[in-house]
Amino acid sequence: MNRLIWTLALLVSPAPALMAQAPEGGRTPLSAERMWELKRLSSPAVSPDGRRAVVAVATSDKAKDQSLSRLWLFDLAEGGARPLTAEGVASSNPVFSPDGSRILFESRRTGDEVNQLYVIDLAGGEARRVTNVPTGATGARWFPDGREVGFAARVWNDLEAWDAQGKRITERKDSKDRAQVWDKAPVRYWDRFLDDRDVHLYRISVDGGEPRPITPGTGVRLVGEGGAGAWDIAPDGREIALTVDTDTSGVEGNNDIHVIDLASGQVRNLTAGNPAGDSAPRYSPDGRWLAYSKQTIRGFYADRQRLVLVDRRSGAERVLTGDFDRSVSGPLWTRDGRSMVAAIDDAGTVRLHRIDTASGRVTPITGATSYGSPAMSADGRVLVALNESFVLPPTLVRVDPRTGAATQLSRFNDELLAATDFGTYESVTYEGANGQPIQMWVNYPPGFDRSRQYPLYLLIHGGPHNGITDGFHWRWNAQVFGSWGYVTAWHNFHGSSGFGQDFTDAINPDWATLPYTDTIKAAQWFAAQPWIDGERMAAGGGSYGGYLSSLILGREHPFKTLVIHAAVYNLYTQYASDYGASRRRHGEFWDQPEQFRATSPHYQAGNFDTPSLVIHGELDYRVPVNHGIELFNTLQNRGVRSRFLYYPDENHWVLKHNNSLRWYREKQSWLAEFVGGSAP
Repeated sequence: MNRLIWTLALLVSPAPALMAQAPEGGRTPLSAERMWELKRLSSPAVSPDGRRAVVAVATSDKAKDQSLSRLWLFDLAEGGARPLTAEGVASSNPVFSPDGSRILFESRRTGDEVNQLYVIDLAGGEARRVTNVPTGATGARWFPDGREVGFAARVWNDLEAWDAQGKRITERKDSKDRAQVWDKAPVRYWDRFLDDRDVHLYRISVDGGEPRPITPGTGVRLVGEGGAGAWDIAPDGREIALTVDTDTSGVEGNNDIHVIDLASGQVRNLTAGNPAGDSAPRYSPDGRWLAYSKQTIRGFYADRQRLVLVDRRSGAERVLTGDFDRSVSGPLWTRDGRSMVAAIDDAGTVRLHRIDTASGRVTPITGATSYGSPAMSADGRVLVALNESFVLPPTLVRVDPRTGAATQLSRFNDELLAATDFGTYESVTYEGANGQPIQMWVNYPPGFDRSRQYPLYLLIHGGPHNGITDGFHWRWNAQVFGSWGYVTAWHNFHGSSGFGQDFTDAINPDWATLPYTDTIKAAQWFAAQPWIDGERMAAGGGSYGGYLSSLILGREHPFKTLVIHAAVYNLYTQYASDYGASRRRHGEFWDQPEQFRATSPHYQAGNFDTPSLVIHGELDYRVPVNHGIELFNTLQNRGVRSRFLYYPDENHWVLKHNNSLRWYREKQSWLAEFVGGSAP
């Protein structure tokens, strides 16, 4: 049952595959400091003719404690790359114009209080501002004629003029009366309190001027924060499709796909018959089809997303991936409409897949290592993506759409990677709860020697329905932990995504039993390995991983210490934490008190006796800071060795450069005290 699946020895050619080879002289392990020196890539785009690609590249400045992204342009025909936007200003989310001659992007430049839209001509010249709206602009798309662009903005519905919007923003900012009032949930979201604004769509000439409303006055608004993935423009420019939350309670949510006729303003709800979520509309290039992703369980974010095609002529719908037991969302259409390409979470790896629109057949394009954020030329012949693994930060590559062979394009991190001594990693399976196989990623420290014994740091991922994939994880980097002398592992316990819907659903509504058993059995698997010191094992995680760590704290376990970040410690208070209230996976506690009692970690506080490092951020509104304080105080009251690492300026994650370095140092010091390994 302890079957080895594969050992990774090769990444993308000619990407830094040498990272998995034996260490050479002069190379040093990946430290947290070096990790922050690496460039971070996001949001690639490809020109319609496939001759160019553009990608946002972020660089962190430790002294200023900020990261700024810059756009880089790649010549896919002749080779080479050059910076497209200025250094020292934030530029992101590039979108090629329909003719490929210009790039639209978001930026905050001198004089901008918030993000605005800019356009730059690839023939030369400076970037030119398109929008000048006090609310900021995001989620931009080009209209097919290339003369206008659409964007999203958070606005007050009772104010039509943009100067009135700006005046209210200023008045509220300057007012000594800071009270806010809500008549329905939600009150706050992730790391900010919500105000009484809605996200609406507008259109504006690419030459600037006054934006014209698209959704204001129609009775619908865009869901979420206004990202481009939530809406699309028909190829003839006469209609838009958007995701709208039609739930009026503010608690559960019910996203539906709406279409708006831009000439008449008429609005139609295409998915009113589905009580669960519908999202990510995408028009086919010929305009005949509209694709979107459909869920069938209301209020469950991890329900499988099924790709649906709507025939715009007849209105008939067809579920394209009904027999495919993975989630599909945001696919890229080929020009002939015969297929689509999507990045899909599949058994611990994000792989590119091709979806045949006639048969619904789904075929993997890529294999080992992860490929995300795909972008494609209009004819489908040029496909780029960000390739990453546990030992490779996101790297821009060109992927052969037929064979999956990848060619490295970006080399921003080559020098640092060549000087870094990475460990190897592999995927294993072991027997978990109910005798079922559990996939687990095992990262080995540099210079790993099977004749020695190493301490173990077992990582517990969040979600819980978010599988850990083969990727470069900036906040919990296994290779950084390995540089301290640990074997580090991520196990995809019951509930993880990418292993089929039954596996995901297995832990609802009982979050505790199966993941706890999977974790203990993972520790037992390691203890049986001759290269692990079973007396020096630690575990930890964040969010749901913090919840499961807190649960382990009160139950029998083999760990000498636990690291508990952003933990759900008390399910009763988490239920009422606004955002948590909209995801009632446990049911109502007054209806099922026994379920809450069995699965809330605080009920087992009488058993707490394991030294624990507790971490929480003040701005964490997903799992409010009271959880961390309550857990730490309980440990202190019981006389258990414990430490509370508190961040007044971080949210659910530790995102700032210097705060992150402190996070790694504190963890390294704590682990060294209890299970050995190098101290900072």
